[in-house]
Amino acid sequence: MRLNILAKKINNLELVEYEGRVAAVNGLIIEAFGPPQAMSLGARAYVENQQNTRLEVVGYRDGRALLMPFDSVEGLRAGTKLIFKPSQPVINPSNSWLGRIINSFAEPIDNKGSLIEGTDPVFVKNTPPPAQDRVRVGDRIETGVRALDAFCAICRGQRMGIFAGSGVGKSVLMSMLARGAESDVIVIGLIGERGREVREFIEDSLGEEGLKRSVLVVATSDESSLKRRQAAYTTMAVAEYFRDQGKQVFCLMDSVTRFAMAQREIGLAAGEPPTTKGYTPTVFAELPKLLERSGPGAPLEDGTAGAITGLFTVLVDGGDHDEPVADAVRGILDGHLVLERAIADRGRYPAINILKSVSRLMPECHSPEEQVLIKEAKNAMANYSDMEELIRLGAYRLGADAKTDRAIALSEPLEAFLSQGKHERSTYAETFEKLENILTN
Repeated sequence: MRLNILAKKINNLELVEYEGRVAAVNGLIIEAFGPPQAMSLGARAYVENQQNTRLEVVGYRDGRALLMPFDSVEGLRAGTKLIFKPSQPVINPSNSWLGRIINSFAEPIDNKGSLIEGTDPVFVKNTPPPAQDRVRVGDRIETGVRALDAFCAICRGQRMGIFAGSGVGKSVLMSMLARGAESDVIVIGLIGERGREVREFIEDSLGEEGLKRSVLVVATSDESSLKRRQAAYTTMAVAEYFRDQGKQVFCLMDSVTRFAMAQREIGLAAGEPPTTKGYTPTVFAELPKLLERSGPGAPLEDGTAGAITGLFTVLVDGGDHDEPVADAVRGILDGHLVLERAIADRGRYPAINILKSVSRLMPECHSPEEQVLIKEAKNAMANYSDMEELIRLGAYRLGADAKTDRAIALSEPLEAFLSQGKHERSTYAETFEKLENILTN
């Protein structure tokens, strides 16, 4: 077995390396010249210094390659030798990666020793399976979160967005899903996360039980834009490895907006023209390529098929759900959960606005009896929302409208039903039993 692994590693070694030279350094961009065949777009290079500074080709200008660094470029000067690696970067995941925390290069950062690499390389920038080869989305997943299981059910292979401003409870909701969702493997990408929050998320929110079946990919906000972008690609590559084994993978990424911001920085530095809110055209080209990598896989030889069920958080500036990234992501995904600050301010977590959230696969997720309960509850919430201002001002009198009276009576029980502690978990049976009790009493 070890000889087979060694043989595959030898076969995957770079056979040819090319040498180039730094011509100029302008801000974040390093101009270099070298053999044209070595400087393809996306090719990697490194500097033979103490840090082995890594770079990537992001564009061209006047016959020179434009590179951006992954690492610090302190001490770099004109004429410095570069070593180019023209092949596409790959990682070698294995099942032993469960419970580990890695960086954007799939290097361990959890002080638990080196990673055991697998035998099958996975391209970091992979392409999704052809649409016609994929199986259909599977059955619903029990997430353990009542608000989702009842009103925004998620199916295997579905892709959902969590749209919210900062500090409204996205990370807590992610941790609830990571601990409670039905899946074989959890892959979590923390893209551009605050450094102090990473350990809090791992130890407090995720916990030891959640970490055992998870792989975390972390790139904090102080890391370079290339590292933050690559962390998103690496997250998807790890998820694809487990999916191609026929496993059911739950992929959580926080956040797609920071991936888009990283791509914007790269594009602007390379000379791309800014468009809406400064986002460059490649941002909107890369978003579907990233998000489409999740979803159902192609059937395996035994007829089974794995799937990546994806939940991607989107930061909305000032509550603007029509800003460019949010609008683009919403059009790609299979539904969206809207977290509102006003709901969080009154102490209800998770702060999901049920009336503004949509799961496009809801009709296939519930039985006819469950759908009747859901419709009745949503009608009551909608009626209360329409009359809320009048009710709070005291301008509405009980008895004026039977539907509004019922909505008022159901308001507090439904609010309690939607409220859930981060360590609390409800099964489907418990969720719909509670909902039926509220609506029939």
